[in-house]
Amino acid sequence: MLMKDIINCKDLFVGLDTLVPNTNGENVRYINFDNAATTPPFKEELKVLENYMNYYSSIGRGNGYKAKISTEIYEESRNRVKKFFNIDNNDSYTVIYGMNTTGCMNLLANTLIDDKKDIIIATRMEHHSNDLPWRRVGTVKYVEVDEKGKLKLDQFETLAKKYAGKLKVITVSGASNVTGYINDINYVARIAHKYGAMMVVDGAQLVPHRKINLNKKNFEEEIDYLVFSAHKMYAPFGTGVIVGKKTPFIKKDSSMPGGGTVDIVGHDRVFWLDPPEKVEGGTQNIVGVLALMISMDEVEKIGFDLMEKQESLLRDHFTDEIKAMKNIKLYYDTDEKNRLGVCGFNIEGIYHEVLAEYLGKDCSIGIRDGCFCAQPYVKKILGIRDQDTFVLAYDKTLKSPGIVRVSFAPYNTISEVDYCLECINRFISKKR
Repeated sequence: MLMKDIINCKDLFVGLDTLVPNTNGENVRYINFDNAATTPPFKEELKVLENYMNYYSSIGRGNGYKAKISTEIYEESRNRVKKFFNIDNNDSYTVIYGMNTTGCMNLLANTLIDDKKDIIIATRMEHHSNDLPWRRVGTVKYVEVDEKGKLKLDQFETLAKKYAGKLKVITVSGASNVTGYINDINYVARIAHKYGAMMVVDGAQLVPHRKINLNKKNFEEEIDYLVFSAHKMYAPFGTGVIVGKKTPFIKKDSSMPGGGTVDIVGHDRVFWLDPPEKVEGGTQNIVGVLALMISMDEVEKIGFDLMEKQESLLRDHFTDEIKAMKNIKLYYDTDEKNRLGVCGFNIEGIYHEVLAEYLGKDCSIGIRDGCFCAQPYVKKILGIRDQDTFVLAYDKTLKSPGIVRVSFAPYNTISEVDYCLECINRFISKKR
């Protein structure tokens, strides 16, 4: 049966018709199946930014017309972000900008954790950005994953009960960048609040693909802190975002002290501004923030429902076809529908990098291979012991474990998936 795309939104994005050279010297249209890493920008962003550049200026401390325009855009952006998550009438939340998700997670860890003995519950599924910052400031306990890479949800309460009184934070990925599994963040929030902890969600993968409503009627299900990156939701220039409760930032001194964070400075005393200014030291990325605002507008115009349907169509079509091929190992539950369009696999007997290079160089398809900054998780689903990989730190001639990942966005099409599958089939035939 001939399959049809649910939506066609290619014309909204930059660079989708770009021709790149392959190993045969041909110029071929580039196909991006690496959306879990970075997404292309909307054309509308470039139009708005081109006009804005005539008024580009520093924010917050200038009296000139251009400075006032830039400051107004920057401050209004916080309201736009809050509206995107349906908390525009909730003053208990603030919006804080950083470099990226990694930078924002480090800021949160420094703010929420006071003592190395404080307990944080994380999971074996986490991206390094939602693991390593917490390890540095506190003591992390982990919820494990099963043989299919899914979280053992019952362990959240088991661990929370065990460390009650010392538990400060429970943090979890909204969705995995390896398997695409979507986690029940509101269930985890109930556990966190039951035991007096704050709930932090790494939303870098989830925010671009699913509507998240932070305006919960009951406190138990509230997400205290949601962190995400603009570059994964079609906005360039590097911007990380924290949407979260103000109070801890008010209580602590700034972890990013400098220009724009203070009210009064004496030789031996500092009076800080209120958050978010207090923790946004230096000149801010107004261009990246403006791009994020436009991206949110464009995403809402397309509609999360249609985006989800298109990505699910691509995910299921890819899965159905590739699992029928010989010697293919899939690293996700093919029956699980509560997943993003992220598909990890290997060809048995073939090093992951070899296939990735073939798709990139011979076929002009952008995918990713390796452990995707989630080494403990990937090693777990590969069945590799942690200690067996430590030798890689000393011998760079050894091959690192990993898998091949394709990740879809709503602008991708069935024909692109079919071409990718054709290339994989061709590669397998060559290797026989």
